[in-house]
Amino acid sequence: MTGNATNVQSEARAQLVRLAREHDVLPVAIVLDVPEQVCAARNAARADRAGLPRRVIQRHQRELRRSLRHLEREGFRRVHLLRGPEEVESAEVVTERRFNDLRHLTGPFDIIGDIHGCRSELETLLGRLGYALVRDGHGRAVDAVHPEGRTAVFVGDLVDRGPDSPGVLRLVMGMVGAGHALCVPGNHENKLGRYLKGRKVQPTHGLAGTIEQLEKEDPAFRTEVGEFIRGLVSHYVLDGGSLVVCHAGLPEKYHGRTSGRVRSFALYGDTTGETDEFGLPVRYPWAEDYRGRAAVVYGHTPTPRANWLNNTLCLDTGCVFGGAMTALRWPERDLVDVPAERVWYEPTKPLATEAPGGADGRPLDLNDVAGRRIVETRYMGRLAVREENAAAALEVMSRFAIDPRLLPYLPPTMAPCATSAEDGYLEHPAEAFAGYRADGVREVVCEEKHMGSRAVVLVCRDETVAAAFPHGPDGTGGTPLGVPKGVPGALYTRTGRPFFDDPEMTGRILRRVRDCVEEAGLWAELETDWLLLDAELMPWSLKATGLVRKQYAAVGAASGAAFPGVLGALEAAAARGVEVSALLDRQRDRAVDAAAFTQAYRRYCWRVGVEPVAPQGAADGSDRGAGPGAPDGVRLAPFQILAARGRSLAGLAHTDQLALIDRLIAAEAVVTARDDGAAADGTPQRPGLLAATRRIIVDTEDESSVAAGTAWWLRLTADGGEGMVVKPAQALIRQGDGRLVQPGVKCRGREYLRIIYGPEYTRPENLARLRIRHLGHKRSLALREYALGLEALDRLADGEPLWRVHEAVFAVLALESEPVDPRL
Repeated sequence: MTGNATNVQSEARAQLVRLAREHDVLPVAIVLDVPEQVCAARNAARADRAGLPRRVIQRHQRELRRSLRHLEREGFRRVHLLRGPEEVESAEVVTERRFNDLRHLTGPFDIIGDIHGCRSELETLLGRLGYALVRDGHGRAVDAVHPEGRTAVFVGDLVDRGPDSPGVLRLVMGMVGAGHALCVPGNHENKLGRYLKGRKVQPTHGLAGTIEQLEKEDPAFRTEVGEFIRGLVSHYVLDGGSLVVCHAGLPEKYHGRTSGRVRSFALYGDTTGETDEFGLPVRYPWAEDYRGRAAVVYGHTPTPRANWLNNTLCLDTGCVFGGAMTALRWPERDLVDVPAERVWYEPTKPLATEAPGGADGRPLDLNDVAGRRIVETRYMGRLAVREENAAAALEVMSRFAIDPRLLPYLPPTMAPCATSAEDGYLEHPAEAFAGYRADGVREVVCEEKHMGSRAVVLVCRDETVAAAFPHGPDGTGGTPLGVPKGVPGALYTRTGRPFFDDPEMTGRILRRVRDCVEEAGLWAELETDWLLLDAELMPWSLKATGLVRKQYAAVGAASGAAFPGVLGALEAAAARGVEVSALLDRQRDRAVDAAAFTQAYRRYCWRVGVEPVAPQGAADGSDRGAGPGAPDGVRLAPFQILAARGRSLAGLAHTDQLALIDRLIAAEAVVTARDDGAAADGTPQRPGLLAATRRIIVDTEDESSVAAGTAWWLRLTADGGEGMVVKPAQALIRQGDGRLVQPGVKCRGREYLRIIYGPEYTRPENLARLRIRHLGHKRSLALREYALGLEALDRLADGEPLWRVHEAVFAVLALESEPVDPRL
């Protein structure tokens, strides 16, 4: 109340109450009740009020007296009455925390989903969370204490439908009373509270059972339950504002607010006004639109599994319906659950249909990927995608990518090792080994880096499996994909584009890989009918023909045409006695560098056709052909099996991964001999499709092992190899502070880097300039894309809807558009 407004009329105050309600805050009235003579004296001291008639002040005084009796009825939550100038002048404005404002409590917390009278499962879950139960003289659980001081937080719906609502109430009330737990009300507590107050309610949705159970308790307990429910607050804001706990969810605009509207949303959520085929209200999917900073953890809507969605998490996994009781550890964000002991209450409609988006998912929506996005991952927490990066990814995904239902994963970019100080080298194994040693990684695997194009291979046991991927041929996954006949899967690039325009070419490669998986016995061993592999497809020229012709070959052709004439002219001038020796030496060096550049890129280019053709400068002298089961000249070097049905294999040690790959390659010898015929000694007549990945194990803390790894790299690159990738032998390594360690760094050879940085990059002055490389952004990008890729694989393994898997896949593609030096 400011200015000259007295607000002594109810109409004036009604506007203030209405404004408070619009913003979901509680109006507070501060009444200044001072004598008439004081008002008159102060008016006389004001030039614009000096002539105000005394009767106006008297009328205000009368209206004030009448208003005092009705302020609370008008909607003011609290009324402060200050009588006389002394009380007004001595008054202090003190800010009080709202009941729902517990930002000062930072946890750690264990947030527990809907219980619905399942006391036994609750006790089991508390035990798994590390709580010690406290029992009374009758053996009933009346409290639970965590030895590390953690606090349980219950999201409501403690009662109804289950076998022991009084037991749940006794335990939860004991924990809250002892300061070991917090609790917000659910809609079932709200209804029970009205019943206990004597209000008329319909005893439906399990309330009749709770009433019957409570009638067996003494009146004092029922009174205590009623008081407990009346004291519950609609929602809590915790941990500095980063966590909101409520029963049915809460949009950001309601966080920390207090009104009937906020309480109603927190208890019941919002509905569209429609009913579904079961006669139940259709709930508005508020979580799909949520973009708030605080994590909102809630229950109310039964879902088959707890999944993060836009920084919200529903913990109601339908324990009373035969599902599970789930808890979230905060701030760890770990999920802990226990299965229901039985189906205690038959649901009105199947549990799966209650999942956000439905258990079988929903069509991909532009709103899932447009604008700035936050993707929740299990390995790096929340990762942001910028709006402009999402727009770039949408362009690629919508115009060029394969069907997203066949696109469950995109590989991350890879950071190079630290810049080398070795004379003549930009990258050297010493820095790679030292970097992992500093991260606490002792054993690393050095894998040959094939000069090809990154390829992801989805190979299915048959076309039926491919048509229903990823859920299987039982049809639970949705509509068939229209996979071309004879193509058991998909083969795509690191940006999601099909590797070949010709389905027959794709089909030949995938059929050969499928046959090798069958021969190696991996279908049965991994209990799957599809596999997702990370690989390199060669030759490099297969997908980089335009780049080779327009960029690299043009440089080679220009140097081949220019330098003979230049050198001839300079040599003729020198023969005539002209002093051009320095210039001649420099041009000869440039000609050597240009020839080395041409030789470097030619190693990775060969023809793909009917007859096998050996690459120019092949290190091992063998041809690169493949039998009729796969296109001639094409080689595929798989180096990791990413996932199988129901499993992410990304956490499998790299040594174990390569052992599985070796079995695939060994199996191809049998497949090739069977399909193509064999020589007299039983060996296949021509090499197969699959290429082995050479490797060496290095102990980063053993000087001799490091020296052996360096020597191996030097031999590999001297023979024309691109270089190597250094990876921790064990996957998913974290540093002491919990941060992920780089899953791999590339260490490229001196001659291969000539293709990247230009023919003359090895000159001292050029190396000195190129050594100033800013690797921080590239390393950050590699880790973020790695975490997103792992998240996509985990969601795929968990059988989550396509839009959830695709959210992480799309984010990887979006991050690829971040500005970073493409040579790194």
